[in-house]
Amino acid sequence: MRAQSLDVRTTPDGSVIIHPWGIVGEDRAAELRQLILRTVRHVRPLRLVFDLTDVGAIDPINVGTLAAACTLGDDHEVPVFVDNPQPDLADLLCSAGVPPQKLRYVS
Repeated sequence: MRAQSLDVRTTPDGSVIIHPWGIVGEDRAAELRQLILRTVRHVRPLRLVFDLTDVGAIDPINVGTLAAACTLGDDHEVPVFVDNPQPDLADLLCSAGVPPQKLRYVS
């Protein structure tokens, strides 16, 4: 992903926060997928959080990637959460297989 459209940080408790903004399109799919795989399999944080507060839209490939990240996290015992998705995006994520309990609305 381009540096200006994605922040990645680790919190003091060991959680990794991935914070994209704007439109997350298919041009960024491979890099997002690689970031998720590396984070879950090698970093193994306390939890992985996608903060979608500032995301306007996500293409279908990346919606599927986020759904797959939840399953991958379960397989590797890394809880994955999706924070603050817009209502239409939350519906799309649930339709793609993201369990509703993985969606959180926090400030």
